[in-house]
Amino acid sequence: METMLLRDEQIVPTPEVLEQVLGECYPTFAELMSTATNTYLLTPEWNYYKDGKAWLCKVIFKKKTVFWLSVWEGFVKTSFYFTERNMEGVALLDIEESIKDTFAASKPIGKLIPLILSIDCPAQLADFFKIVEYKKGLK
Repeated sequence: METMLLRDEQIVPTPEVLEQVLGECYPTFAELMSTATNTYLLTPEWNYYKDGKAWLCKVIFKKKTVFWLSVWEGFVKTSFYFTERNMEGVALLDIEESIKDTFAASKPIGKLIPLILSIDCPAQLADFFKIVEYKKGLK
């Protein structure tokens, strides 16, 4: 059973809090965030969302949302949202076929199609950053 963490509005997700709740997954999360901010020049914005009753991190480039990140027991979940016209571009990326298959089968949320990754180890970051690069380059 997947359990979402960071549900208390009073507990801000500081690096110390994140390290405590993520445990063994924290080094992977730290590498993800460090590379996102230093290499891809992305800016994380943590906010508590009352509708979902949880802290979420919106990761942006300039004013564009590149992905959303939520913290779960033992992993982080990243969510990218693409339009139908971007589906072919995602299909052409050099990433795991299972990611492409899951994305192709995703049900749209309004006009956007979600591409969701659950990340718990450093080996998953290569595909993740290929998607970041693609999303960042879209108009």
